[in-house]
Amino acid sequence: MKRVVARAWKLLRGPLQWRILWLTQAKFMVGVTGVVRNEQGQVLLLKHRMWPDSRPWGLPTGFALKGEEFPQTVVREVREETGLDVVPGRLVRVTSGYRLRTEIAYEARHVGGTLRLDGFEILAADWFSPDALPEGLQESHVRLIRADAAA
Repeated sequence: MKRVVARAWKLLRGPLQWRILWLTQAKFMVGVTGVVRNEQGQVLLLKHRMWPDSRPWGLPTGFALKGEEFPQTVVREVREETGLDVVPGRLVRVTSGYRLRTEIAYEARHVGGTLRLDGFEILAADWFSPDALPEGLQESHVRLIRADAAA
């Protein structure tokens, strides 16, 4: 039976194979987070309007657009949420296990721009020392900040 399936698969070729895969496989969203640091080594944290009241602080985070390269998601999200410009750096984490979502994190360096908050999503933004993080910070983001600072 496996040989028959393999032979049929080879005969399908190209677009039809992709269509079958699209219909039969799980679809994932990709969340991308930026561990953005300034020249002093401080990390940019945002107070998110739509996050739980008990833990509203976190790193700049958003979903990748279809066809977007993940480092560019960091650049776009930081600019949209804060007006700041960043240069993405190395990949610091890839995790899955979330329902239909994969999480990716990159380090990023602040290089300019003027702070202008997206008032719909973001309530506040500030730079924090990794040793003096605010209450209500996402625990997964604390681990990212501390792991990235140690690297």
